[in-house]
Amino acid sequence: MTNQISPDNTERTVGRDAQRNNILAARVLAETVKTTLGPRGMDKMLVDNAGNIIVTNDGVTILSEMAIEHPAAKMLVEIAKTQEEEVGDGTTTAVMLAGKLLENAEKLLDQKIHPTIITRGYRLAAEKALQILPTLSAEVSSDEELSKIAQTAMTGKGAEHAKEKLSELIVQAVKIVATNGKVDLDDIKIEKRKGKSISDTKLIEGIVIDKERVSQEMPTKVINAKVALLDCAFEIKTPERETRISISSPEQLQSFMNQEEEILQAMVKRVVDSGAKVVVCQKGIDDVAQFYLAQKGIYAIRRVSRTDLQKLAKATGGKIISNLKELSEKELGFAAVVEEIKEGEEGMTYITGCKNPKAISIIIRGGTEHVIDEVERAIKDGLGDLASIVKDPKVVAGGGAVEIELSRKIKEFSQTLRGREQLAVEQFALALEFIPTTLAENAGLDPLDVLTELKVSHEGGNRNHGLNLFSGKVEDTMARGIIEPIKVKNQAISSSSEVAIMILRIDDVIAAGKPKEKRLNLSQMADYE
Repeated sequence: MTNQISPDNTERTVGRDAQRNNILAARVLAETVKTTLGPRGMDKMLVDNAGNIIVTNDGVTILSEMAIEHPAAKMLVEIAKTQEEEVGDGTTTAVMLAGKLLENAEKLLDQKIHPTIITRGYRLAAEKALQILPTLSAEVSSDEELSKIAQTAMTGKGAEHAKEKLSELIVQAVKIVATNGKVDLDDIKIEKRKGKSISDTKLIEGIVIDKERVSQEMPTKVINAKVALLDCAFEIKTPERETRISISSPEQLQSFMNQEEEILQAMVKRVVDSGAKVVVCQKGIDDVAQFYLAQKGIYAIRRVSRTDLQKLAKATGGKIISNLKELSEKELGFAAVVEEIKEGEEGMTYITGCKNPKAISIIIRGGTEHVIDEVERAIKDGLGDLASIVKDPKVVAGGGAVEIELSRKIKEFSQTLRGREQLAVEQFALALEFIPTTLAENAGLDPLDVLTELKVSHEGGNRNHGLNLFSGKVEDTMARGIIEPIKVKNQAISSSSEVAIMILRIDDVIAAGKPKEKRLNLSQMADYE
């Protein structure tokens, strides 16, 4: 019947088979990232077709770089990206929870419980969890606590041995850019430079551009600089169409060359007349123009990215000019100091003392590009966590403490229900235990022993007791400074339960065209069958 209404090459999976395939794909993905969870998690090496290497244990980076084609697995990648965009951390937790919720749902499906009942139970449990979470939280009141949140976010990443120094920078950066309970992370520019060690990473109050002045004849430092921001080329435009120029005498050739020079001189004159002492150009600057700019004592950099140009506009208060004819003094930005600073052979331009004091840069240092990239990911996680805290200054105990307490309370809630939804709510509670057991497993501890100890401790009223992986013991993680923003947990529970419910509601998968070779290794599914 299918072939009568669909093309011959359409693949269709119906009912229990469709659910089984989707659940297995989600489980494989969750199993892939689970070994990266926590301070004792392992790293993944990702190699693309061009041979580029990424070494990381950042969940969203791993999932984004993997070539995934299974539609259900793609949905889990989407929740990881949403988690990263919304709160900047907790991506691995969100994917693992979604995978475990689906795995537990499969047990209920095998008991002939209808997917609609399971999804209703999961929705009730998720709503209850989000109601309970605020009762388990505490408010952040000091810089020391903010530093601990940033350290928790960075623990397990490549920057772990320098997390105290980096957490101080992150706290300082967030406090500078925070305005009215909001943090615009676009105000924090991250610049990477190979060399030295991670501990040499520093915060600059201003914008740092990874470019040096275009001519050695230009000044290396400009005080009280008026800055012209150009997204047009500082050179003579070439004709858009193929053009021929006929020259029949040396005089004509000389006249032609003189005219080019006059055009470039006129362009430099417009800059000089505007009062600009610094030119930041998104495109090229002609060699002749460089000479004239240097003569006038103007500092110029070229090939600056569009995003950097926009950050400079925000920092200096200048406007980005698309046509040099429009350049005037009122379009210029201001910076107290524009300076080229060389470290080794390469130089960088530091633009400090800007009109907008919230424009800052973090310069990341490290021995190799892979190390620097991983430090950047760790810093972004820390910044994301602190940005969440500025919006909602509440934290919960880490180390699996909050998941165990939620699990306990949701099990209690399940006893108040009648009908088969009770079973789904219980499975939701069991899924939450997957986080502390994985933390223990990744640290080489016995997950069952740790889970039993945590449950006994929480039954005794120690709701903040979690697994301190630095000591290998069950302790009050809130008191130990192992804390996480409540928004991270809120988002992880919301997004994982939503995607699990959506996947469970699918009973028919219609795939158009011949399926491509699966690049996600789903042969591992056999291990779970």
